[in-house]
Amino acid sequence: MKLPYNVDLSGKTAVVTGGSGALGSLFTKALAQCGAHVAVIGRHRDTAAALIEETGGRAAFFQADVTSADDLKRAREEILARFGVPAILINGAGGNNPSATTEDEFHQIGGDVKDFFRLEPDALKRVFDLNFFGTLLTTQVFAGDMAGFPGACIVNISSMCAYRPLTKIPAYSGAKAAIQNLTMWMATYFAKSGLRVNAIAPGFFVSEQNRVLLFDKDGRPTPRTEKILRSTPMGRFGEPEELIGALLFLVSPEASGFVTGIIIPVDGGFSAYSGV
Repeated sequence: MKLPYNVDLSGKTAVVTGGSGALGSLFTKALAQCGAHVAVIGRHRDTAAALIEETGGRAAFFQADVTSADDLKRAREEILARFGVPAILINGAGGNNPSATTEDEFHQIGGDVKDFFRLEPDALKRVFDLNFFGTLLTTQVFAGDMAGFPGACIVNISSMCAYRPLTKIPAYSGAKAAIQNLTMWMATYFAKSGLRVNAIAPGFFVSEQNRVLLFDKDGRPTPRTEKILRSTPMGRFGEPEELIGALLFLVSPEASGFVTGIIIPVDGGFSAYSGV
């Protein structure tokens, strides 16, 4: 991977939840390339195998579900034994689920589609738990060791829907808004112990998870894609590698040692555009 600039993370340990996912795998590779030992936390070991190999042994996989405190505590013990106290925590695990998504953008009385009233509470809870509680629980498990550790920091992954809720995805939008608020709360809470807490809010990036919403089976842009690009002043989707600059800035105490409680949009201008 070609990094936008180099940050020296030699001798540091980074924990990345969702570290083998579409964005998390790039975070893992970038941190490893900067010299960190990376503990990749995920549910499926097989999806991380190739990634671990790509890092040349600087990363290792630790199996855990971020919604399970017991899983995370077990992973913490394994990580401490292998790499020592983490200096960096990236809360990257998250995502939406079709079962928590409406088919309509606007309610129409008498409509025969999966609308707001047909969403199952369990499906909504799973999405909220994965995104919000996955971030909160992981921080509870790891931040105790990190507080007071020189240069320690946490980076949460927010979203544009934290600023303005996107149609069709109420649980995901709500969870990301909660993460944004939690980021600022934790930044204040941990400030005197030297632990910085910030977040990155990606705009629209194409992934395997959202591709079906953005392109039809023939690869043509859907109406939703057309709306997104009309609302993004730069007129395109982001490239995942374009998140790395913000990540490296936030994890570097030399670059951002007095930065805490902020959310950096990486969105092609989406959050700045009013639509007129």
